[in-house]
Amino acid sequence: MPVGQTTLTIIGNLTNDPEISQTKDGVAMCRFTIASNPRFYEQSSGTWRDGDPLFLRCTAWRHLAENIEASLTRGQRVIATGVLRQFEWTDADGIQRTGYGLEIDDIGPSLRWATTTPTRRTSANRTPAAAPSNDPWVPARATSTVNGSNAAAFSDEPPF
Repeated sequence: MPVGQTTLTIIGNLTNDPEISQTKDGVAMCRFTIASNPRFYEQSSGTWRDGDPLFLRCTAWRHLAENIEASLTRGQRVIATGVLRQFEWTDADGIQRTGYGLEIDDIGPSLRWATTTPTRRTSANRTPAAAPSNDPWVPARATSTVNGSNAAAFSDEPPF
């Protein structure tokens, strides 16, 4: 991970089912919102009080996006970690706006009040999204001869 990025972990509930789509290059992208609502115990009144909620828009890419869409639903409590991103736009009235979102690195259900059974997804039981030609994580399609047949040469080394 590059130096200086702001990483964040958030625990909260999904406000809607994750929405998956594809970029024009065929890369899977999933968007959803996590609502984190803290609660405080007030000793003076002996009651619990809700704090101010935080709604954080999240984005995930590629196989993670597909796994989120297949696994998580509205209302589920999740633990997510990722990089905080700032974005700017001009609204319909011409006013410059700024927002924040979380680019998800990892996410899973919270097991505090629920149980789950993880299922490992393999390339045989998922539909891979076509990677864009400039994706540095896709290995080059060099071929080598293995036992008289051509096979793709792959490396476990990162592309940097």
